[in-house]
Amino acid sequence: MDEDEDLLDSYSRTVTGVAEAARNSVAHVRVRRGRGAEAGGSAFAFTPDGFLLTNSHVIRDADSVEAVLPGDRPREASVVGDDPATDLAVIRISGEALPALEFGDSSRVRVGQIAVAIGNPLGFESTLTAGVVSALGRSLRSVSGRLIDSVLQTDAALNPGNSRGPLLDSRGRVIGVNTAIIAQAQGLCFAIPSDTARAVAAALIRDGRVRRGWLGIGGQGVPLPRKLALRYGWEGSDGTFLSAVEPGSPADRAGLKAGDILVRFGPERVRGPDDLFRLLGPDSPGREVAVEALRGADRLRAWVTPVPAP
Repeated sequence: MDEDEDLLDSYSRTVTGVAEAARNSVAHVRVRRGRGAEAGGSAFAFTPDGFLLTNSHVIRDADSVEAVLPGDRPREASVVGDDPATDLAVIRISGEALPALEFGDSSRVRVGQIAVAIGNPLGFESTLTAGVVSALGRSLRSVSGRLIDSVLQTDAALNPGNSRGPLLDSRGRVIGVNTAIIAQAQGLCFAIPSDTARAVAAALIRDGRVRRGWLGIGGQGVPLPRKLALRYGWEGSDGTFLSAVEPGSPADRAGLKAGDILVRFGPERVRGPDDLFRLLGPDSPGREVAVEALRGADRLRAWVTPVPAP
């Protein structure tokens, strides 16, 4: 062991090991739109047969997509599917077996543990930054307007381009997909948790999209009359005012009407549209759910069955 290796402490050895194990799995993505306009980003292989995960905003509306793995030639990539609600997308390249990264369990991630980000910021191949997981359970609004729940916050520095690569733990497992930075702040970077990424990637490979539930309503958060909230035992002070109910929709068939205030969906309180969007997840279509609403001063109870979103 040479002198430089002797100087590596435990932290450095951990980060170095993650970098060496993962660098060949992270690709640079080239996207062309319109008249030769080119954009770039990062992606990483998560199966050996050519599936790569990246961000939806990287490949959306692309005329062509290429992926370049370290030391390899550019390969044409096909878009398998994308999900703007979580800002995730799957692309696929052909060729020999890829060195795929393994998904970790983001529910076991703890504040303070090592977090390593790898990507291709501005086209600089296999750029690595390291830090720690700073916070758990953050919410981040996606480009579609939906909130992404349970987002990981890290101080591993991200730059345009590597904000689409993997966030790795000390064993080189993917615990998140780097997705956003706050430009006016330092050390505030975010990653979509691996549990979400794994489920979305599976749905995209299977269906090309994520099938979420739809009720056929328009709504906004409003305060509940305090006296009525206390009378009916609704904790919290807000509900979702139904500004519109589409004819023939699941909400219409359940008897909900414009002007109602939705306060409960199944066992969960619904304080605004973001709560409802979260509850209308991939497992909600076809599942009958009890709801409670306020109509004037009366409590309304009904059963509603979401359908796949159009």
